[in-house]
Order: sequence, then C-alpha cells, then structure tokens
Amino acid sequence: MGEFLLVCVCGGLGAVARFVLNTSIQRWWNRIFPLSTFIINIAAAFFAGIAAAAYHYQTVNYFTYLLFVAGFLGGFSTFSTAINEMVSLAKTRRIAMALGYFVITVVVPFLMVVLGWWVGVMGR
Repeated sequence: MGEFLLVCVCGGLGAVARFVLNTSIQRWWNRIFPLSTFIINIAAAFFAGIAAAAYHYQTVNYFTYLLFVAGFLGGFSTFSTAINEMVSLAKTRRIAMALGYFVITVVVPFLMVVLGWWVGVMGR
C-alpha cells in the first residue's frame, strides 16, 4: 500500500510540474502549434530513456525506477493531450499541421528515449 501511495504522490508532483511548465511555455508561445505539450512529452521520453538505462545497469533499484517513471513521468507526460490537440487541429482544417504533429509526437519521443538510454549508458 505504501508503494501505491508513493507512486500516486510522485504522479501528482509530475502533474504539477507539467502544469507549471505548460503555463510557462504558453505565456510566451502564442501560436497554433501546441509546443508546450510537445516539449513536455519529449522531455519525459528523454528522462524515461535515462531511467531505463539506469535501471537496466542497476544504477537505481526497481522502486526508484517505479516512482520516477510510473509516478513522476506518468503524471508529467500527456499523450492524451497531444491526441486531443491533433484532433483540434484537424477540426479547424489544419490537416497538414495535425499530421505533422502526429508524426513528430510519435517519432521524436522514440528518438529521445534512445538518446536518453545512450546518455544513461555513457554516464555509468
């Protein structure tokens, strides 16, 4: 039960961090492209890659990995918001931007996990 509650707390901290970063980016980014969600998701993917490498090479234990990835990064990242933004772009007839956002939302986070893994391996 304690593990469950700690994951919940870490998820809440991740959600608060996402809110702060999202609000900060949106204050200066006044364009149609949803940059804040994109930045948040690629940062989460990068840190997930580092965490995966750290766990794989036993630099961190499973509990720490669980709190950070399932908890904090689970609350921080937001794929559902990205999908909703894609639909909103498509509804406003910005089809090319919606498709481009879809592609980079899938491809770039994957590459960031790979980069994060590489950084995690190089740092050990």
